[in-house]
Amino acid sequence: MLNINDILETVNMIKQENLDIRTITMGISLFDCISDDQKRLEKNVYDKITKSAEHLVKTAQDLENTYGIPIINKRVSVTPMALVGANCDKEGFVRLARVMEKAATELGINFIGGFGALVQKGMTKGAENLINAIPEALAVTDKVCSSINVASTKAGINMDAVKKMGEIMKEAAYLTRDRDSIGCAKLVVFSNIPEDNPFMAGAMHGMGEPETVINVGVSGPGVVASAIKREGACDFSHLADVIKKTAFKITRVGQLIAYEASKRLGVPYGIIDLSLAPTPAVGDSVAYILENMGLEKCGCHGTTAALAMLNDAVKKGGVMASSHVGGLSGAFIPVSEDAGMIAAAECGALSIEKLEAMTAVCSVGLDMIAVPGDTSASTLSGIIADEIAIGVINNKTTAVRLIPVHGKGVGESVEFGGLLGHAPIMKLSDYSSEEFIARGGRIPAPIHSLRN
Repeated sequence: MLNINDILETVNMIKQENLDIRTITMGISLFDCISDDQKRLEKNVYDKITKSAEHLVKTAQDLENTYGIPIINKRVSVTPMALVGANCDKEGFVRLARVMEKAATELGINFIGGFGALVQKGMTKGAENLINAIPEALAVTDKVCSSINVASTKAGINMDAVKKMGEIMKEAAYLTRDRDSIGCAKLVVFSNIPEDNPFMAGAMHGMGEPETVINVGVSGPGVVASAIKREGACDFSHLADVIKKTAFKITRVGQLIAYEASKRLGVPYGIIDLSLAPTPAVGDSVAYILENMGLEKCGCHGTTAALAMLNDAVKKGGVMASSHVGGLSGAFIPVSEDAGMIAAAECGALSIEKLEAMTAVCSVGLDMIAVPGDTSASTLSGIIADEIAIGVINNKTTAVRLIPVHGKGVGESVEFGGLLGHAPIMKLSDYSSEEFIARGGRIPAPIHSLRN
């Protein structure tokens, strides 16, 4: 039975606490587009994407009007393009990126993900060509996002790929230097990449997914922060219950939208990603959640413990609200996209070392972190290796999205605008990782990967 108080509470969440559906993402398989002929391949890809998602934006707008729930992003993810264009050379992949951009523009969506490769155990020729094409592909497009999986708990860490991705980040930053190196904001390096993630820049349509699917990402850091603040000085057991109940309500909203979008589009419903994805808006911050627990500033001692509890409670509440929870699901801690994280980094409370520790207990990893433009490729690779190792050893997804901002250094900041926000340039270690990264090869999978 409908309860008027529950309805009013949800309305308040939307109007006062920044509750929204962060994204409706349609996953599309492109395996049936494969062709030896480049022009035929490009036509097949364009036609498949535009035909499959032709009603996505309109349907999302109709759902917003029907339920009064903001749906911020409408997106598409596709089969990793290194598999679809396995016969392409570097230039062929850049052309495919342009085709993806053209399709995204035609559909009116925000981003399209899947310009990526799975190289956790080694690189095929197609994967190598795609990776070499990434800097140019991201420079000549605005909506195309790239994700590369360089490690998994089963395979270990492909250190040759880790080394390569540090070099690719540097090149992508240089080619978009006139836009504060924004190309790197569309590039993420993963361990244990999920096949059903609706969030960019890491979304892709995995090999085990159906022909098309609807995945929905919900978000409500402001709702959780407000709920914690209202409870006052309660103990952690009670606080965990508050978070679980709040996450349940947020996820139910996402479940409703996912179900309705699936029905109206005639596309299977995949998963709800119940991640707390922050924005630069005041109050819509994961850092503020942690500070409402009693931390003077996000990044001080106790931050990792607070984040661990938050992440666990969000998952427990979310899985009670939906039988199909997937993607990343938990708390995001990007620096540039979170007003509280930005403030903590600017005042020195939050360092990259503390962020790395926090990623051991949260959903993703080192996300949207601006670093000095003169950072070496080997240092970037060292940061990637550290973060990816956390994912491999802990059997969880971790990722790295670093932005070496060309021409800027520590003490300066960069403005990306919109949901990407702004970020201070964070200080890195002055010592070199070059000899370590130059070893190459593969760091073996951990012993606990032997579960067969």
